[in-house]
This record gives sequence, structure tokens and C-alpha cells, in this order.
Amino acid sequence: MLKSAQVILFLAITDADRSRCFYEDVLGLTFVSDDPFALIFEIDDRVLRLARVESMTPAPYTVLGWQVADIYLTVENLVAKDVEFQIFAGMDHDHRAVWNSPSGAKVAWFHDPDGNGLSLTQE
Repeated sequence: MLKSAQVILFLAITDADRSRCFYEDVLGLTFVSDDPFALIFEIDDRVLRLARVESMTPAPYTVLGWQVADIYLTVENLVAKDVEFQIFAGMDHDHRAVWNSPSGAKVAWFHDPDGNGLSLTQE
């Protein structure tokens, strides 16, 4: 029934101005609108709704990720915009905080201003 329906992505945020700056200026997403309930962005042909909430506890796992062609270039560009990448104990990250998974995929993790776990993956 829903397999051909457009997916809408949702994340919770506590500070719309701070989040708009991060998602628009740092990540380069296309801003669409700001309403009393959410900031709306486009990601490719998808909608990302950053839902305004009074308070939140970030999930302890990745909630949104991007598949990228060149993870090292993407990490470099985000580091230049003051994004800090995460290193997790017990995982063998390289000097750029990229983990080589057993499947061969390269993965790097970072957080948005509310602590939502975001990732980059290069297959």
C-alpha cells in the first residue's frame, strides 16, 4: 500500500534558528519553509521535517545518513565548517574518524546541534 508513496523524514529539534543554520549553511540542504511546527528542507526528492519540540533526548544511534561518493572529501568539507566527527571505542577508525566496516563500506558519524546522530557512508 505505501511502497510507492513518498517518504517524509522527521527529526526533532529544540532551536529552530540554530538548526536552520546547521542544515542549510553547514550541510547545504535546500530550505523550503518555516512554520510553527517544523522547518522544512528538501533532500534530493525527499522532504525533511525538523519538528520543533520543547525538549528531547537524542537517540543513541544514527537517525539519518547520506550515501556519498567520496567520504574523505565530504568529511574534509564538513570539518572545514567545524563539524566534529565521532570516534567510538572498540571501532578501528582512521585518522579522519572514518571506520572501515567488515562489508568494505566506509562510515563516519557526526551530530547535529541537538545531538541527533548523523552519518556518511561510502560503499
